[in-house]
Amino acid sequence: MENRVLITGGAGFIGSHLADELLQHGYTVRALDNLSEQVHGKDCTRPEYLHEDVELMVGDVRNPEDVARALEGVDYVFHFAAMVGVGQSMYELKEYTDVNNIGTTVLLEALIKKPVKKLVVASSMSIYGEGMYKNPAGELTTVQERPLEQLKAADWELYNDKGEKLEPVPTSESKAPSLSSVYALSKYDQERLCLMVGRAYNIPTVAMRFFNVYGTRQALSNPYTGVLAIFASRLLNNNSPMIFEDGYQQRDFVHVRDVALACRLAMEKEEARGRVFNVGSGNNYTIREIGQRLATVMGKTELVPEITGKYRVGDIRHCYADISLAQEVLGFYPQVEFNAGLQELANWLEGQIAYDRVNEASAELAARGLTV
Repeated sequence: MENRVLITGGAGFIGSHLADELLQHGYTVRALDNLSEQVHGKDCTRPEYLHEDVELMVGDVRNPEDVARALEGVDYVFHFAAMVGVGQSMYELKEYTDVNNIGTTVLLEALIKKPVKKLVVASSMSIYGEGMYKNPAGELTTVQERPLEQLKAADWELYNDKGEKLEPVPTSESKAPSLSSVYALSKYDQERLCLMVGRAYNIPTVAMRFFNVYGTRQALSNPYTGVLAIFASRLLNNNSPMIFEDGYQQRDFVHVRDVALACRLAMEKEEARGRVFNVGSGNNYTIREIGQRLATVMGKTELVPEITGKYRVGDIRHCYADISLAQEVLGFYPQVEFNAGLQELANWLEGQIAYDRVNEASAELAARGLTV
């Protein structure tokens, strides 16, 4: 029997790479995508990178007719359709809630009528807020958001009640969510809605918490996309990468093909049912180091990162993934080494045109009092 897979948001960055992975493994792939201008540009046509064997349905996940049509004859669903970006979510509240939350409920109502073998939903590391830390005695601890007064004084690190500096450690799925942006809240809603409804209606469901995904096909002219794509669009236009705080905040960067691999494994493994998995590389880098390394592979070492010394509302200090659960249950081991992934990204960037909208986006956030 033909195994047909629907990917909502399937013409986007991660969705299109997942389509490639699934096609290579013999699945038939359909994408439902609204080809939004912020991601796909003004012409809103089928992206050239989308594999020719992908059946593209242009439609909106909030439209029950579009969703019902997309689900015809489908065995598995990946729900990736979402508005992304922490900063923008803090002023486009209705749009983010509408697409992310309402869109998910429309899909779930359709799946209640027409269940599938597996539903995999894209969640986000942003739901953790700050990652896990340990105190000087080596004990694990969770932290609250940093006080505004401390941030205004450009003191970026985290401390416990005794004033002792805390050290970041890998964050596991057991950490309780701490939702510091509209985007994070909406991603947590997507995750919980899918798992809750999946359990109630016996639809096997898995949630994947993506960390900082990078690679080819990212929307370079979208100033609210991943940090590496934003840096790339700055460098392509001979501008220095702009970095908030002091640039020593730590993140986990995972290659998009590794994310696609993890998602396929989650779909195929029976043991994944009802679980939540971190999808990262298990490595951590400072944002400053990322900016420098990308400039190096792009041959633009003279464009040193510009450290703004400002805080952006909703940002966290350190968060990187403990991926041991995905290794144990899914057999997921990242394949793309970071230097190789960066070089591939640099090669792809050579043929790209990017509109650097970072200054516009920064001005928008500042005008709304969302940077300090």
